[in-house]
Amino acid sequence: MQTELNAWQQLGTRYIHKETWFNLRADRVLKGNGQEMDPYYVLEYSHWVNVMPVTADGQVVLVRQYRYSLGRFSLELPGGIMDPHETNPLEAAQRELLEETGYSCGQIVPTGIVAPNPATQNNLLYCYLATDCRLTHALDHDENEELEVLTVPVAELVRMLRDNEIIQSLHVSSMLYGLLKLGAIKL
Repeated sequence: MQTELNAWQQLGTRYIHKETWFNLRADRVLKGNGQEMDPYYVLEYSHWVNVMPVTADGQVVLVRQYRYSLGRFSLELPGGIMDPHETNPLEAAQRELLEETGYSCGQIVPTGIVAPNPATQNNLLYCYLATDCRLTHALDHDENEELEVLTVPVAELVRMLRDNEIIQSLHVSSMLYGLLKLGAIKL
């Protein structure tokens, strides 16, 4: 698709905050129209992964956890941040699936890539569908995870999405990609 828009250019940057999970920087940019903007804030995150696990009998494995910032419980897929040493999102997805749910999968395939918030964040979310999943391990949550693992039939997940019972946008995206790949929904 042809465009008359120009890419923005970074003229300078300074870090306001750096920590384990994210960095906040303030850039001086030259916008595509030739105007300067200072500051333009960017949140730097590692890439993330989500995996939609489905058992051989058609159950989707979900996690429920309390989301403090939102002030409520959220139904989600297993997933999370790629660790600093991880370069392969598929391996990170398999690790997150096993750690958060105790499930292993027979097959795992990529279903999509989305940008969580490209206006302010620099990272991507890699979405996967895992099939033939079975419970094989004890849970291995990190110190900040308090998760409840549950399963729902594929048809129930579709209903839950239609009824707005799952509201975490990145997980909704991953679920829709997974359901499309399964053939459970059509566009």
